[in-house]
Amino acid sequence: MGGETPTDESSQEEAATASAGSSATNESSDASSEAAAIDGTATAEPFTYDDGSVAPGESANIRYGISETYLGDPIRIPVTIINGERPGPTVFLSAAAHGDELNGIEVVREVAHDWNHSELHGTLVCLPVMNVPGFLAQERYLPIYDRDLNRSFPGRQGSTSARRMAHRIFTNFIEPCDLGVDFHTSTRGRTNMLHVRANMDDETVRRLAHAFSSNVIIGGEGPSGTLRREATEAGVPTITVEMGEAHRFQRRLIDRALTGVASVLAEFGCHRDSSVHWPGWRVVIDSDDEKTWLRADAGGIVDMKHGRGALVEEGDVICTITNPFKEEDDILDVEAPFTGLIVGVLENPVVYPGNPLCHLVGLKHETRLALEREGGTERSRSELR
Repeated sequence: MGGETPTDESSQEEAATASAGSSATNESSDASSEAAAIDGTATAEPFTYDDGSVAPGESANIRYGISETYLGDPIRIPVTIINGERPGPTVFLSAAAHGDELNGIEVVREVAHDWNHSELHGTLVCLPVMNVPGFLAQERYLPIYDRDLNRSFPGRQGSTSARRMAHRIFTNFIEPCDLGVDFHTSTRGRTNMLHVRANMDDETVRRLAHAFSSNVIIGGEGPSGTLRREATEAGVPTITVEMGEAHRFQRRLIDRALTGVASVLAEFGCHRDSSVHWPGWRVVIDSDDEKTWLRADAGGIVDMKHGRGALVEEGDVICTITNPFKEEDDILDVEAPFTGLIVGVLENPVVYPGNPLCHLVGLKHETRLALEREGGTERSRSELR
């Protein structure tokens, strides 16, 4: 998937050692402060980052330096901070940790610059483009040694270029927050149905995932170094939202994600005049037995029979793989091993053996009935395509 595709990056470095000497009293105080912020009972305070702060009732557009180019020029990421006059949680919205994943950029920009936040309770930290070098090159990874920024959090000073960048972002704009939403798309050549990825064992993460109101939630803590895993482990409950494909804006998915953000801000008391959205039906995938990647067992040209968001029955032909001559003896049918939804699907119609074809998640009987009660599978999923 776009946010969490394994990489060939060198072995993980150890995180910086936490400073010693924190008392039990301080830990208890920190926990109380976090709970108060999420519940909206704390006092409105400035949002402070290295070299600056934004007072309650103010907003700021910042170009924040995280590294330098070969010429010694600064590499700056755009950050918008909106600090409400009233107390409430601090929420980060981030996108483009992979530089060619564009849908989330527009989601974050519209929340930051098109929405009315005059009644905002709390603070929004909007990071529309975290991987600026990758964005400028329209590449997934940082062009410097092809490092994956989304395997480099929480980062570390004195380490690789990717981890230094991650450290600057994490310490200034992630750690000060109470919760976050990180937007991704699939990698090039594939596309995703809008869905949430979240560690459902964490109570606040579970609340956040439900509040985003997607039809599909895939459970799991996520790979080491991903923003959502490292932020959650640092006490900032975070989810990943996967939506669509790289290198383009997909308006329907962007609008659906904006509905999810509005629902989250309502759930956590940031926009108190808004309401939490219910998607109509929901499936939560907690077990590997409920999901699978179907992979090609032969090389060739793929004829995909179903798109993202499609419901397939056990035994349905999802796609065929043929050689250039379409010889009948060489046609390979790829069938669904169980009834479910196609969450991710191949768009580039050529494969080697072992290449992924589609990501299938199972549907329980009651979920299928709820989906059908909404008026049929095609209509109920149309906004997710």
